[in-house]
Amino acid sequence: MPEEQELQYLQRCVELATQALEAGDEPFASVLVDSAGSILMEARNQVGGGDRTRHPEFAIARWAAANMTPEERAASTVYTSGEHCPMCAAAHGWAGLGRIVYICSAEQHARWLAEMGIGPSPVSPLPIEDIVPGLEVEGPVPELAGQIRVLHRRFHGL
Repeated sequence: MPEEQELQYLQRCVELATQALEAGDEPFASVLVDSAGSILMEARNQVGGGDRTRHPEFAIARWAAANMTPEERAASTVYTSGEHCPMCAAAHGWAGLGRIVYICSAEQHARWLAEMGIGPSPVSPLPIEDIVPGLEVEGPVPELAGQIRVLHRRFHGL
């Protein structure tokens, strides 16, 4: 279970995912936190315009690669509403970012889609560790997963 400060970062992910939903995007969001606990970047899904690669985790990896030293990246943590997809996990690994804490797993999300009668994602819901071996990954966070599930139901009109 995440510590109180970490729950605040994860709650911020819920807020940003809600903003994404309200903007017509899928409800995913992430925050990048440095080793001192400062939020360096926030990002939300922006796929509504048609570019399905505009995931928040990918945006964070690109920003971090351009704005942080390798040591700063390795000491950082990405908090996110949902477990990284394979594309985002790879970007995270290539950028050399540190730990990931996610609210809902890719497996949970796939199960939610199936329960809603929504077809599967075009990308396999692989665990982050299958893409970036040895990375410290924590999740899911049951105390917040219900909020994320509600946002996904709303996105699909349920």
